[in-house]
Amino acid sequence: MGVEYVSRVPRPPLDGLIDDLYYLEGSSPYARLTLPPMPGALLIVNLGAPFRIRAGADIEAAEYADGCVVTVPTRALEFGYPLRTRSVGAHVKAWGLAPFLPMPAAELCDRPVTVEQVWGRPAVAELRERLATADGPHEMLTLLEEELMRRLCETAGLGLVRRTSRVIVATSGAVTIGDLREAAGVSSTHLEQRFKELVGVTPKRLARTQRFAAAMLAIDPAGPIDWGDLAGRAGYFDQAHFGHEFRAFTGLTPTRYVEVRRRFLREHPGHVLDGWPLPAD
Repeated sequence: MGVEYVSRVPRPPLDGLIDDLYYLEGSSPYARLTLPPMPGALLIVNLGAPFRIRAGADIEAAEYADGCVVTVPTRALEFGYPLRTRSVGAHVKAWGLAPFLPMPAAELCDRPVTVEQVWGRPAVAELRERLATADGPHEMLTLLEEELMRRLCETAGLGLVRRTSRVIVATSGAVTIGDLREAAGVSSTHLEQRFKELVGVTPKRLARTQRFAAAMLAIDPAGPIDWGDLAGRAGYFDQAHFGHEFRAFTGLTPTRYVEVRRRFLREHPGHVLDGWPLPAD
């Protein structure tokens, strides 16, 4: 059975915080998928059977019935899916969760929590009920958008973090902390504190993740790959440095990653989920 996937960019001002809202329903191509660290956050409101997340090989997998909130991770996450999954969610910019969180983002770093832990059981139960009875994916996305608009609040320091994060994005992470501090016009200590509070990681760590993501997305598994050239264009010192970072982020060597991607392409050509998650089976 295939997967239905519908997405759209939210209306302003949410579009400055969220890349897209999405609806997902169907059978996962694999029972377990690994999601490498990304320079963004994730909100999932689950409408099907519970799924599981393991935030690192040294941590037990936890079950999520109502959904989850994931701030910018520093390690790969493994998602375990039921036979059929159904959810509505948002791919969120690195700084975008802060206006919706009742706690500092640093408290959630590499510790996914349920939506209930963030918004409370009654509110989440009501939202899930409205989503479950909505008339199709597009109405569901509108309902989620309205809920996010209602919860949007002023957040101190968000402008500073957003401006600095956009420099990181624009340079694909190849920017020094000194340059970031100068662009921000504040001390390194102040900038780091704001990032931990609103993003969950330091600007240095976000830049490192952004650079890795840019390099990873530049890989075309269907063709030949010049690893030295790719590492150089991504701003790594050399191919060995790139390989070390790759293993740190994915647990795989670059060549093994390509083998896994090729497996996905071979077994599920044209699948909507191909491109970032990897088979973990």
